[in-house]
Amino acid sequence: MASDLHETIFMAKQERHKNLFLNYRNLNNFPVELLKDEGLQFLERLYMKRNSLTMLPENLAQKLPNLIELYLHSNNIAMIPQAIGSLVKLQSLDMSDNALQIICPEIGQLRCLRHLRLANNQLQFLPRELGDLRELETLDVSMNLLRTLPEDLHQCVSLQCLTADRNLLYCLPRQLCSLPDLNELSMAANCLTSLPLDLGRSMELQFVFVDNNALLKGLPSYLYNKVIGCSGCGLAAQLSDVNHLSLGLGAMTIPLPSEVKAIGLETDRVLPLEELACRVLHADADQSGRGDVNFLLPKSLLDVLRWPLGHCHRCSQPMFTIVYPKLFPLRETPLAGVHKRHNIPSGRPTESLLPPLHLLTRHF
Repeated sequence: MASDLHETIFMAKQERHKNLFLNYRNLNNFPVELLKDEGLQFLERLYMKRNSLTMLPENLAQKLPNLIELYLHSNNIAMIPQAIGSLVKLQSLDMSDNALQIICPEIGQLRCLRHLRLANNQLQFLPRELGDLRELETLDVSMNLLRTLPEDLHQCVSLQCLTADRNLLYCLPRQLCSLPDLNELSMAANCLTSLPLDLGRSMELQFVFVDNNALLKGLPSYLYNKVIGCSGCGLAAQLSDVNHLSLGLGAMTIPLPSEVKAIGLETDRVLPLEELACRVLHADADQSGRGDVNFLLPKSLLDVLRWPLGHCHRCSQPMFTIVYPKLFPLRETPLAGVHKRHNIPSGRPTESLLPPLHLLTRHF
């Protein structure tokens, strides 16, 4: 594994690669090969998802000065170093599913940043310096411990999608209603008691998700001509019912997800059976400790099971046959075109999973 990693980085240096994929490498430390000598001056995109990193090097910007995309989803990073502010060309930063407790103010120096993902961490507050990110288009801070959002976010004049599901938010700063380009606002599963009366007054805001806020009693009148209600990746909640359908594979019996039994209702948002089966088989392989899938399945399906296309940023479930390029459209990454065979539109891929408008407003 170490020799393979060394060879991968060596080739990237020699051939001046712009993209480097180091996902699923069981890395505990940032590879020293990336930081030796002059570093990788030509590297633009670094993928290090699903490792065990605990920190970032202070000289990251010095050795990788031309980074425009940095993906660190699913590691154990507890803090972002102040040096992050020196990555002046950075446009996309994904640090979802880590152990972050504090975001340093220097993040406000990333003036080119367009996409920021901080979901599934331990953040209790966000720095007001986020308001300095005038180019920021998407921000995902779902599944944290936030009680409020900084008022300075209203200075992010390019913000189009703000996701803050599953926090402890009790209010939405009224200043955010003035964001000129905000198209989607998702604050599901919080502690909201009310919403600003002028929320939705902007013609740009079309999608507002505030379901699962038990104390929220009503909606501003401007929202009644918007798409409101449900959000999520399409997975149903975990059920205690043990009478699931099952799939027999030789001597092994694998329970199928409960969604399989729900097909046929107008309100169901059922994922493709191929996708559900892949998730169950992959989860069984992980739980059994084999680390691989050795079922008697076609090679093409085995290849899919070994390498998920991505992970849901709401529930961290692996995705195999479908992906949700909600915050980072695939057309902007090296994975462009992967989704075409599944006929998923690049603009808003989750729309096809949503029930009709009259059902979306059923909670209100």
